[in-house]
Amino acid sequence: MKRGETSLLPLEDAREAALFFVVGALCFLAALAALTAKSTYGAARAWTAEVEGEYTISLSDAAPQDAQAATLLVQSIEGVEGARLLSEAEISALLEPTFGSRGLPADLPVPRLIAVTAAPEAGDIGRALTATLETAGYTAAVDSHSAWAGDVRRMLGTARMVAFGIVALLASTAIAVIAFATHAALLARRDIVDVLHIAGARDRFIARLFERRFWLLGLRAGTVGALVALASVALLIAIARSSGNRSGLLPELTLDFPDLAILVITPIIAGLASRIAAGVTVMRALKSVM
Repeated sequence: MKRGETSLLPLEDAREAALFFVVGALCFLAALAALTAKSTYGAARAWTAEVEGEYTISLSDAAPQDAQAATLLVQSIEGVEGARLLSEAEISALLEPTFGSRGLPADLPVPRLIAVTAAPEAGDIGRALTATLETAGYTAAVDSHSAWAGDVRRMLGTARMVAFGIVALLASTAIAVIAFATHAALLARRDIVDVLHIAGARDRFIARLFERRFWLLGLRAGTVGALVALASVALLIAIARSSGNRSGLLPELTLDFPDLAILVITPIIAGLASRIAAGVTVMRALKSVM
């Protein structure tokens, strides 16, 4: 069997160098897309967990003592875990990304802000906050952070669908390329296959030769693609940590156990896909043509 394999499929084939590069590049892109999707999902979950149950109360035309009294009133509402009046320095820090370090003019009135945290089992207390403050005579606007979290969750669902679509497209492309290369290799060695048929070799035996060849090719190419993806992510992590500035809404790339599992599974999936594509292509070609 080894002699038959060597004569039918030589160990070195220059035509497979381009195929190796294509499969490796597709595995690199697929692994990178999977890692990005996982990091984006983790960042979005962490951000939504932080803002769930958070409210901001804006008090218009409220003196400092009135704002303090409103804060105490909010703390007494059922379902409120904590309430804190933001200082002018904290408000200026919130406005700095939009209006710069100078902030707003001193004569421009800025609403007093109260940061409210609801108890985990309280549910939505926005209406209770509004009703209590209006009954007490305050002009207040209650902003629930969960509304922003809902937008992030919808964006997260779309991003996951896009990432899965990209991975599926790359996998389909790799399978199509392997199938085309397998069929071309089979046609290039058609005379040898005819001789094997005359000698009594079955189609399943010939298909196994191609399956093993392309299984090893896919495994090697997938390994190279995964290693390049690992190096790319490590480089991005190093650049991000050296800069020190990162938006909380952007995914933070990591290399934890799930990430390493993705990189380990990538060459195995590439090898299996290559093996299946080669076997199916050879069996169909032998039954329909030879």
